[in-house]
Amino acid sequence: MGKNFQIQKEFINIEHEVKSFINNFDVVGETIYKGNRNELKTHQIKQLTINIKRFKTPHLVNRIAYRWFRKSKAERSFLYAKMLLEKNVGTPKPIAYQEKFNAFGLLKSYYISVQQAYDLTFRELIELPDYPNREEILRQFTAFTFHFHNQGVFFLDHSPGNTLIEKLGYGNYAFYLVDLNRMQFKTLTYEERLKNFARLSPTYNMVKIMADEYAKLIQKNPEAVFAQMWNEVEAFQTKFNKKHELKKKYRFWKK
Repeated sequence: MGKNFQIQKEFINIEHEVKSFINNFDVVGETIYKGNRNELKTHQIKQLTINIKRFKTPHLVNRIAYRWFRKSKAERSFLYAKMLLEKNVGTPKPIAYQEKFNAFGLLKSYYISVQQAYDLTFRELIELPDYPNREEILRQFTAFTFHFHNQGVFFLDHSPGNTLIEKLGYGNYAFYLVDLNRMQFKTLTYEERLKNFARLSPTYNMVKIMADEYAKLIQKNPEAVFAQMWNEVEAFQTKFNKKHELKKKYRFWKK
């Protein structure tokens, strides 16, 4: 079995402990998320809390592709995190990544970063309409999105669980992107900028606030920005609901 491991120079002093964590992933660390596709754990190494994400074993075609033709999700997460920080876009600090291969291709891959302190995610703003200072958080979040758009970042997974929000005090907030493996780096069109809000919230009032703030930043008519942004939200929701219904029918007939 082959391996590919890379670590940031500033973390060389914990390389042995990081590798040990990866090799003992099933029995070490605290699980903070476990789904069908990925698992997240945290672990204390010396004075540092680290976060490790293990991606599921891909199907055969992707196992071959990730071995020879495409960067794995772990490698992309590592590289994209470094690129974001270079562009002054918040994301947990990357530490390392590792890939494990066999004769057929990629088996397992791991992305390791510093565990980021945060107080909420964007999802709480949807689920708790009376969340304190909610409108101001939304406006600062929109300014954060505008910033990374201007830096040429098209975050394809810009969705409720993928932005961590930290309270800084005095009404200020910091934002950190996570789940980084689906990004494009390019100059965004006006249409792409507004489409990037489509997955965030189906709530009319929230979209209205974000559209109003983005319109100020991009110097466009607020009503026109909202109309197009809301159209993108509705198109995404229609597509999402159709996909969900198809999955339900598939599970029914599979029984």
